[in-house]
Amino acid sequence: MKLDPEQTGQHRNDLAEALKILRKASGLSGERLAVRTGMSQSKVSRIENGRILPSVVDVERILRALGVDRATSEDLLGLTRVANTEYRDVRASVRQGLHHRQQELAALEAGAVRMRYFLPTLITGLLQTPEYMRAAMSPPVEPASGDVSKAIAIKLSRQAVLYNQSKKFDFLLTESAVRWQLCEPAVMSIQLDRLVSLSRLPNVRIGVIPLSERVAEGAYHTYVVYDERMVTIELFTGQLVLRDPKDAEHYRALYEFFSEQARWGDEGRQLLTRISREFMQ
Repeated sequence: MKLDPEQTGQHRNDLAEALKILRKASGLSGERLAVRTGMSQSKVSRIENGRILPSVVDVERILRALGVDRATSEDLLGLTRVANTEYRDVRASVRQGLHHRQQELAALEAGAVRMRYFLPTLITGLLQTPEYMRAAMSPPVEPASGDVSKAIAIKLSRQAVLYNQSKKFDFLLTESAVRWQLCEPAVMSIQLDRLVSLSRLPNVRIGVIPLSERVAEGAYHTYVVYDERMVTIELFTGQLVLRDPKDAEHYRALYEFFSEQARWGDEGRQLLTRISREFMQ
């Protein structure tokens, strides 16, 4: 089943209605289904009424309890995966105002305790200097039409969350991302010095995968794992949001794999400092 960004809400409604119909056709009450699945009756009711979005695991448990045939199960599990995937169009964000996107990110960061950032192409906003930030928010292809200055001000204020020691941040960059010359060399050098400085915070880890390292997996895209509940994936034209626990687990495992190839702590700082000096030569 293909993801249609405009139909995400309808997929959720279709899933809730289909599960309700199957439960009624089986002759089971909501209470009996709850017993068979090990869920609370209130959770079963909220799923059938579309008030909460079930995960793939939730739907698997329901379908097994109802004895649903394989073909129907595969269709509904596919629908569940689509329903748990949200697409956010970058053009729509621009129309709303760039600052709204920054406020959304601030809310995500406020609600999470452990955040893992995989950054194969560019340095992310929480780590950016103002000069690098302005370059990142002013692309030559389809430039942003919103209030860039206002968005930058909010983006800079977001960085205060790094000093909240109740939260843990892991930033994993490739050397390609570190070397990608988004700005003039002097700005790039200052930006890398900023990474070195932030890496010394007790709740912040910054690692770099050297280009010399053999890595048996491709670094396809930027993503962030928020705790164990959600993954966001950055695209040129928007953002995918994955909420299924199986997706979150896959991306956490992928992060751990890449993490093993990186240089952390003093080794990472030495690599960043060397590249920073190269920019100034």
